[in-house]
Amino acid sequence: MAEKIKVEEEVVEETANPFVEGVRRVLLAGVGAVTIAQDEAEKFVHKLIEKGEIAEKDGRSLLNDLAEKRKERAKESSKRVSDELEKRMESLLNRMNIPTKSDIEQLSKKVAELTKKIDSLKEQK
Repeated sequence: MAEKIKVEEEVVEETANPFVEGVRRVLLAGVGAVTIAQDEAEKFVHKLIEKGEIAEKDGRSLLNDLAEKRKERAKESSKRVSDELEKRMESLLNRMNIPTKSDIEQLSKKVAELTKKIDSLKEQK
């Protein structure tokens, strides 16, 4: 008779950053809301076409316009989220006393300027 082999599965829990997890949930909720709104708009337009209240061509045009506006709003929202995320990350780095990319770039420019001045002073001597 066959023996039963007990296999234990190891469950690995990922400890995600609460901030990143919050952003992810907000974005997923937004995507879900947009999808639902788009579906409802399509159903509504199809009902209007079936009832003969609008022509099929006009219905398609209306749905295309809605899709274009949705894309524009999505781009705007993405930009706002990106800007806000960048501000919060910069604030977090400041609190942790970690220099940002712009801080490092500014220091690099100053070092380059000072190097040029030192070189010119060496040449003058």
